[in-house]
Amino acid sequence: MIRFTHVTKRYPKGGPAIDDVSFHVNRGEFVFLTGPSGAGKSTILKMVYVEERPSAGEVKVAGFSSAAMGAGTVSKLRRRLGVVFQDFRLLEDRTAEQNVAFALEVIGTPESAVAPKVARVLTQVGLAGKSTAFPHELSGGEQQRVAIARALVNDPLVLLADEPTGNLDERATRGVFQLLREINATGTAVMMATHDLSLVKAHRYRTLEMHRGKLVFDSGAEFPASADEFDTAVPGPAPEPALQGRLPLADAERPADAPDAAPADGAAEAP
Repeated sequence: MIRFTHVTKRYPKGGPAIDDVSFHVNRGEFVFLTGPSGAGKSTILKMVYVEERPSAGEVKVAGFSSAAMGAGTVSKLRRRLGVVFQDFRLLEDRTAEQNVAFALEVIGTPESAVAPKVARVLTQVGLAGKSTAFPHELSGGEQQRVAIARALVNDPLVLLADEPTGNLDERATRGVFQLLREINATGTAVMMATHDLSLVKAHRYRTLEMHRGKLVFDSGAEFPASADEFDTAVPGPAPEPALQGRLPLADAERPADAPDAAPADGAAEAP
């Protein structure tokens, strides 16, 4: 579903944002993307939804390759993706249902199909009763649910979530994360960038850890990834032994000058 092959992203000033990163995400998989601020998490997500292009290497998403992707192809790919941001990015002068409908209107969905789709996803995220509320009338958790509904309305193959609980309290965080798990259970792949180590520890999904632009840990790396498995993997948490030897370090636990981490004893290194 998502494959990075020796991907590097450099900017004119400073070192590489990500450096020689390789990994794959299977169809229907749930993956945590973790690491300290500036580690490269957001850059990886931006490459998946093609806001950024690699300086070297290749990114493949749902069969589309960064090596051969024009403007028309980017539009087609983005219709297969849903993206959720930390700051919600809702239109303040539109209601919840209008915010969700906007995602359909911009791609030319027939007017007769918009209302049923909007009603379906607002019900799915538990906001059917607040469809006419404006963002300022909703709590932070409810605003994020509207953002998730907007990301879901086109039935994406992949849902990307960039720190979706970063601005939420503990109760709202639990609710939003449970919603993401339910979405994943329907077969949608979820890639969630997060600083919340307690969330990662409590839910042993596969984890990719970035540090200083490098992929320093992949809890799924010891499991083979043949071409057949790439397309047919069953969704669900990574087997627990992959994470028992080592969990990603919280910002406070990693010294600022610490060297790149190594995989746990007995685990294969990330590609």
